[in-house]
Amino acid sequence: MDQPAVYPVKLYVYDISRGMARQLSPIMLGKQLDGIWHTAIVIHGDEFFYGGEGISSCQPGGTMLGAPNTVVDLGTTEVTEEIFMDYLSSLGESTYRGDRYRLFEHNCNTFSNEVAQFLTGAKIPAYITDLPSEVLSTPFGQALRPILDSIHIQPPGGNHFNGHYGQR
Repeated sequence: MDQPAVYPVKLYVYDISRGMARQLSPIMLGKQLDGIWHTAIVIHGDEFFYGGEGISSCQPGGTMLGAPNTVVDLGTTEVTEEIFMDYLSSLGESTYRGDRYRLFEHNCNTFSNEVAQFLTGAKIPAYITDLPSEVLSTPFGQALRPILDSIHIQPPGGNHFNGHYGQR
């Protein structure tokens, strides 16, 4: 009997503050943050992420953020490219439309965590998913929240995912 094909699943982690969070967080928040994390899932030769325009894709490392700060091996999946594209298409029409983006509650990391669990059963590292609550637990984070809530992060360089793979 043939073994099913398995595909590697990677998490690309970017510090969108480019090191500024590490330098400024002790002063501004009273606690050390190692970065402001943007994440993406890499599978089937493409990088997929969520932002203010919805789900997007690009060649791995292909946004203006350049190469990731860290690559986390999330394991493997038997989910084929076709099934994955159908799954992303349904997410893009519902839960992960661009207008549903919220910097603290429903962002690229929420997307990466959900997709990682769908593909591998594993969550992304807690230091990434816990970041919003860490920021909001500080007086400065609470004071900045109204401003930060209006920010929609969308790394330039990706293609908006329209649910039709290959026709991006």
